[in-house]
Amino acid sequence: MRPSGIITAMVTPFDQEQKIDIQATRNLVNRLILSKVAGLFILGTNGEFHVLSREEKVEFASLVINETNKRVPIFVGTGGNSTAEVISLSKEMEKLGADALSVITPYFLSLTEDELYHHYKKIAESVSTPILLYNIPKNTGIHLSPPLVARLAKVDNIVGIKDSSGDIENIKNYISVTKEEAFSVLSGSDSLILKALDEGATGAIAATANLLTYIDVSIYKHWQKGERQEAEEAQQSLEELRRVLKLGSTPSILKKAMELAQIPVGPARYPVLEPKSEVIEEINSVIAAYLQKYHQLSYEGAAIHVQK
Repeated sequence: MRPSGIITAMVTPFDQEQKIDIQATRNLVNRLILSKVAGLFILGTNGEFHVLSREEKVEFASLVINETNKRVPIFVGTGGNSTAEVISLSKEMEKLGADALSVITPYFLSLTEDELYHHYKKIAESVSTPILLYNIPKNTGIHLSPPLVARLAKVDNIVGIKDSSGDIENIKNYISVTKEEAFSVLSGSDSLILKALDEGATGAIAATANLLTYIDVSIYKHWQKGERQEAEEAQQSLEELRRVLKLGSTPSILKKAMELAQIPVGPARYPVLEPKSEVIEEINSVIAAYLQKYHQLSYEGAAIHVQK
């Protein structure tokens, strides 16, 4: 497996009682697939994995995998602080039919590079499903260095990395040290999709693709065709949404923006609160501007909610 293209870092839909919303999840899965994303990345940061119980993670992964029905690959987050717990959850997700497992670095503790290497190697040896490393140091306090990633890229089953450091030089270094391996580097920073592709990344795992699916996918498609100006314009157009995303805790703004765009996914889970009224007004104006400019946020037909 070589992950590539625009993969959506999918939110986890909740109802007003903060339970997993089954119908909203099915609707979102179908909307994203119809919008031509290259895969779905679930139980990541924007998927609120950190506030879901193990049982909920398994329930949600099973729902998404079954609804997707092999139409696109599913990347399932199984990371955590305990190597044994990550292995246990990874085995369970493998049984459900996950196409790949995303393993975020441990957090809270500072670990040596040898400890990180051992952690990932033990996980990779425990399953046959491909593993994607996940680097997001601003959230975890741990950075996967390029030399460590070079070591891990030689481990069977470790096929790539999602880098959410926000640093294009870090992405370039990952690409450089793994160029001899069958290893994919994907941008996890939506502002760097085009720059990362130019440097040799194979794609991006983008949270903005929950809402601006058409625009995110068009960046990759224009880039593939050598349509540089169009790709750059699409990349720059993400910035207004990215600006308002900073006005609240993740993923409260994104979820509210989706609701205002008639893609209901419910609220973020507590302790994250709903955006304040003045912030909602700002989000609303941004969504209206996108709709006025693009007339669509997804590909034709994708806005149709699929009822089961």
